[in-house]
Amino acid sequence: MNQSPQSAATLAVDAGHGVLANGLRERLAEYVTLSKPRIGTMVLVSVAVGFTVATEQGFDLRTLCAALFGIGLSAAASSILNQWYERETDARMVRTANRPLPAGRVSEGEALRMGVALAVVSTIWLAATVNLMTAVLTLATCVMYVGVYTPLKPVTAACTTIGAVPGAMPLVLGWTAATGELSYGALVLFAILYVWQFPHFLAIAWIYQDQYRGAGLKMLPADGQRPALVGLVAVAHAMVLLPVTLWARSLGLAGDAYALTAIILGCWYLLATVRFASEPNVQTARRLLWTSLAHLPMLLAALTIDHVRLMR
Repeated sequence: MNQSPQSAATLAVDAGHGVLANGLRERLAEYVTLSKPRIGTMVLVSVAVGFTVATEQGFDLRTLCAALFGIGLSAAASSILNQWYERETDARMVRTANRPLPAGRVSEGEALRMGVALAVVSTIWLAATVNLMTAVLTLATCVMYVGVYTPLKPVTAACTTIGAVPGAMPLVLGWTAATGELSYGALVLFAILYVWQFPHFLAIAWIYQDQYRGAGLKMLPADGQRPALVGLVAVAHAMVLLPVTLWARSLGLAGDAYALTAIILGCWYLLATVRFASEPNVQTARRLLWTSLAHLPMLLAALTIDHVRLMR
């Protein structure tokens, strides 16, 4: 049976709408990939923890939601702009070659515009709905990550020390969102996340050291000449992390239940670094990586739960 011209036109329009919808979904999926949602989720969890620990009474859910939205936009901007800057380096590594930019699925100009737009919107939103300090610190975190840490990666192994600063800011941003100020409590939270990062990132750098070396990135183990130093640095930071986590107990941010949990988790983390230092290889590095990924959320959960218990 022949279709009428009208029905044929309707089918053509429907098909066009379907193609457009599929194209939009694919584009959205690429930007979700660029925004690194797993890292973004950890950032937002850390912001929520910092906000909760800073709150002594009258939990402000509306402000927390506003902070999560604005800081989430900035985290996505940081990831997009970082990948825009490292698009050529990413193309030289197997683990990153299929990312949207080096694979050509998103254009350089499009990613740059999106990243800048998200950073600007984030700053305006946080200033208008949370407070100016959180807006300024969030923007500074993005700038330091993209404009300082990222360009230093091909220059010096000290980039990890600098990159750990923006990496430790989410807890602080949660604190300032709740209080509008910086204090010793914010410093404690910053120190915990700052020190925790070193064994975590050294494990990643060890696992992918050949790819980093091939891409010209000067992560600590990428020169292949200092395996013992990498392990010692990891052990030293895991040792320092133990008293740093207990600092939160001494300031009254949490109680004895948190302190006991922090000691147990800290010893577990330290043991993983010692195993890595005594036998540096991909297996022990991967075990250290997974230990770090389990350690942090459990530590933050213990801190949050015990703080809420004390406040009650």
